Amino acid sequence: MEELESSKGGPKTYCVTGASGYIGSCLVNTLLQTGHMVHATVRDPAKCLHLFSIWTGTDRLRLFQADLREEGSFNEAVKGCDGVFHLAASMEFNVAVEDNVESYVQTNIINPAIEGTLNLLKSCSKSRSVKRVVFTSSISTLTAIDSNGKWKPVVDETCQTPLGHVWDAKASGWVYVLSKLLTEEAAFRFVVENGIDLVSVITTTVAGPFITSHVPSSIQVLLSPITGDPELLRILSAVNARMGSIALVHIEDICNAHLLLMEHAKAKGRYICCAQSCSLSKLIDHLAQVYPCSNLQGCRFSEDDHDKVPSEISSKKLTDLGFRYKHGIQDIIHQAITYSLSYGFLPPIGNQINR
Repeated sequence: MEELESSKGGPKTYCVTGASGYIGSCLVNTLLQTGHMVHATVRDPAKCLHLFSIWTGTDRLRLFQADLREEGSFNEAVKGCDGVFHLAASMEFNVAVEDNVESYVQTNIINPAIEGTLNLLKSCSKSRSVKRVVFTSSISTLTAIDSNGKWKPVVDETCQTPLGHVWDAKASGWVYVLSKLLTEEAAFRFVVENGIDLVSVITTTVAGPFITSHVPSSIQVLLSPITGDPELLRILSAVNARMGSIALVHIEDICNAHLLLMEHAKAKGRYICCAQSCSLSKLIDHLAQVYPCSNLQGCRFSEDDHDKVPSEISSKKLTDLGFRYKHGIQDIIHQAITYSLSYGFLPPIGNQINR
């Protein structure tokens, strides 16, 4: 693997924003296990005590309290760092505002998200040590449907969801989609104007083990055919309608992808990270193999409009850098269900869990 010129010669110091989140907490572990020094930022340390106990036993971790809403809040956290992983973000999917919803979302969700990311990037621009920022984006920013309403055979990093369509359609999860689109757009515009090297990781649905105190949102959405949560089911269905399939990646793989894109000298722009994808009906079949329950029998979605193989969600740009996935759909789903059972998120079903 080719590395950034500045990263040759041993362990580096990396900042991880949003370290209490699903990917952030696991990325901190990955970096520590690979010998790096980590500056982990959290907004409220009091809510992260369980993670502190997991991260003890090393002198290579420093914790910082930082808030994206406060300019300069990340100055100390990024000081002396070779690179910054920006994972901190709102997981707001929808809003319950009846009147002036566009104005509400722009003022209370979109603007703070953009300003928060720019606050972090301003801190990075002040630091002479930061060589690259890796921004965590989302598959929600992409679509498999072209401007003529036809399915694209391959979805790559150029297949961005039109902003106007998000505003007009307001499909389930639209607030999150809009926030990611506009924040990423603002981030790339800022780095061009300020000479910062930025790479974006387009994450698909992330699942597998977790060390957060609650079941991560992405896993709750993935398991919604089991739990029957109507709001999360609508989000899962909306993803399937936009992409023609559900794209998945294991938490270990997404963390390794972040690290590769931080250290690879040729990394540039946006990269999809997708191990495998399958139609929603096939996903339900996979879930049923591990966790058979009555909910799944009645949770079938119409896929009559997919009379051909779903679009390929391509990770070619990432694999061309040398990245290789370790986990497939079976691993992802089995481990997500196993951990959710241990957290009490799913009711036990005796000995019906199968590999």
